[in-house]
Amino acid sequence: MPDVRYVAEGTRAAIRHTRREDAAEFTRRARESMPFHRPWLTLPTSESAFQHYIAQLEREDREGFLVHALETGDMAGFININNIVRGAFQCGSIGYGAFPPAAGQGYMSEGLGLVLRHAFGPLGLHRVEVNIQPGNKASIGLVKRHGFRLEGFSPDFLYIEGAWRDHERWAMTSDMLNQRTDPG
Repeated sequence: MPDVRYVAEGTRAAIRHTRREDAAEFTRRARESMPFHRPWLTLPTSESAFQHYIAQLEREDREGFLVHALETGDMAGFININNIVRGAFQCGSIGYGAFPPAAGQGYMSEGLGLVLRHAFGPLGLHRVEVNIQPGNKASIGLVKRHGFRLEGFSPDFLYIEGAWRDHERWAMTSDMLNQRTDPG
């Protein structure tokens, strides 16, 4: 990938901002990942859907990142900070997804750590939240490893794959970042 400018690098993974030029690779990986992501999330699988997706990420209240495997440069997944609210709140909601075969290889865990350091550092956020469907054990394990705390349950929270889905609400504040159990 020419002219890669990572926002941050770890030992095995790096993050960079999602760009319009990522459409072909992102949508290809999203199409390949459809069975893996059901019923947890729906990703843009066409050029027009990606253009809508990237337009949302270009808003002032969002930051979109791609996670890459440093060894190969391959796109391992994405992590977005959505609904950033400034003022007294200084909070954002994180959403993410891995692309097989990178899923379960630790890239997303390291990538999430990099995004959290960016959120609590340069972005100046005080709090981030993640909403996870109760059956998504991999996602719950990811946030637990990073020290998020379970704060509640929201029935019929998000409309995904044709149904209103229940979600658990997990959160972390900036002072919790250094208390994580997983260094990635």
